[in-house]
Amino acid sequence: MNRDASSEPRVRIQTQDFDLSHEVAALRRGNTSVGAVCSFVGTVRERSAVDPDAGGVEPVLTMELEHYPGMTEKAIEAMIDQAMQRFDICAVRVIHRIGLLQALDQIVLVAVASTHRGESFAACEFLMDYLKTQAPFWKKEQTAQGARWVDARVTDDAALARWGIAASNS
Repeated sequence: MNRDASSEPRVRIQTQDFDLSHEVAALRRGNTSVGAVCSFVGTVRERSAVDPDAGGVEPVLTMELEHYPGMTEKAIEAMIDQAMQRFDICAVRVIHRIGLLQALDQIVLVAVASTHRGESFAACEFLMDYLKTQAPFWKKEQTAQGARWVDARVTDDAALARWGIAASNS
């Protein structure tokens, strides 16, 4: 297992958007052992999950994401270290946006490089499941009915449990 050979950090928390092709190229740069790159890009959905007070789905006008600087990056670095131990992967890049986002804006990128595709797919899914439940981010959706904080979902905890990790969000 080699660490990302590029000079770019493995984790970035930022307000600005990211370019998938640029990030994949940077992840592969100078590493001739890379045979596969798997990526996941999460976006702001136009519809909220079921709001128990409203009785159904609502259009999301905006989503605002907050984090603890320093603590968030450290937590994600630890997740990447876990992935590097569990899977035969060469490099990882995680970018998570914060601030005010609109429907269809990109929120998160997880990109994983490995020699073979199976390890990239598994590590990418592992990291997304881990991020979804354990990364210290707070999300607030703005709808026509007002703003509400988005709670962790039981299904996210179940996804993380597949990897033998117990989440404490439910």
